[in-house]
Amino acid sequence: MRFSVVETGYDQRQVDSCLDELGIRLSRLAARAQGAAGATREWDEIREEATWLSGLLQRLDLGDTSGGRHTGDGARREAADLRAQARAELAEAREEARQVRERAYADAVQARRDFEAALYARRRREARVDEILSQVTVDQVPADTPTAAAGVPGSRVGVGGQDAGAEQPPGRR
Repeated sequence: MRFSVVETGYDQRQVDSCLDELGIRLSRLAARAQGAAGATREWDEIREEATWLSGLLQRLDLGDTSGGRHTGDGARREAADLRAQARAELAEAREEARQVRERAYADAVQARRDFEAALYARRRREARVDEILSQVTVDQVPADTPTAAAGVPGSRVGVGGQDAGAEQPPGRR
């Protein structure tokens, strides 16, 4: 991120905008991470259902008679195919979730580094402003002076408008 350099550091509006953008990015990353966690729960439910179906097939197989044995073999093969397919899909989902987690982590780390750099720059700018302001001296205006301009000898500001001796700018006559 690059900020415009101004007299006392970086443009504060740009830094604040950057910090706001980083906050939004962090929120999006949190949502993506939460979504990845939700996908893991989905696959856990699929695994539980496959286990239940496998158990159901085993219970049905135990109750088969010798005449219905061929039907059980077909169902067993189909259940094995379903389990293999579910395992493959689960492995794919785990790999995708791992990749999403890694990307989310890398994005979060980079966002944190950017945020800390912007915060450091802001603190340096604040310290520089404090340093400059500590060197400024202020002359006190007497308490009975209604305005600072009225305290300047020969000035007519505040006593009828513009200075009497001042010329009007060209084109304003």
